Amino acid sequence: MAENRDRFSTFSTATRLKQLGERTAAHVYRSQSRRQVRRSRLTGRAALLVLVLCTLVVALAYPMRQYVSQRSEIADQQRGAVDAYKRLEQLRDEKARWQDPAYAEQQARKHLHFLRPGETGYIMNDPGAEASERRRGGEAGSDRPWYSNVWDGVDKADRPGD
Repeated sequence: MAENRDRFSTFSTATRLKQLGERTAAHVYRSQSRRQVRRSRLTGRAALLVLVLCTLVVALAYPMRQYVSQRSEIADQQRGAVDAYKRLEQLRDEKARWQDPAYAEQQARKHLHFLRPGETGYIMNDPGAEASERRRGGEAGSDRPWYSNVWDGVDKADRPGD
């Protein structure tokens, strides 16, 4: 320490302040350059990490969209299969009912007005229905058998002027 005092005593105050300022400036410059090196390394790493993450997002976006859309299509197809299976069961039940002669006879009597030998059939006319039918310009036709109405419809469709 004594040497430092002797060395500084030979110089003027201005020279000592100049040397002290240069040393301080060098110290600050070195610390700033270290920080910049650290910052630049962290910034470069961060930029690389961001680049890698962006690349992964872009690379996985389309396959993920496809995956989600295919999952929804699979769910729709499964719902459709369940509906089709329910419809199949209903048709099987209906087919089994039609295999029963009593059910077929019941439906023929109900919809086609079939009668057994010896039975007398009665058809009740609704006066309100006949009046509305006449207002529309058609014939009531309920006093005739169904097949006569069908045949008249075929004849009318076959005429060119009607």
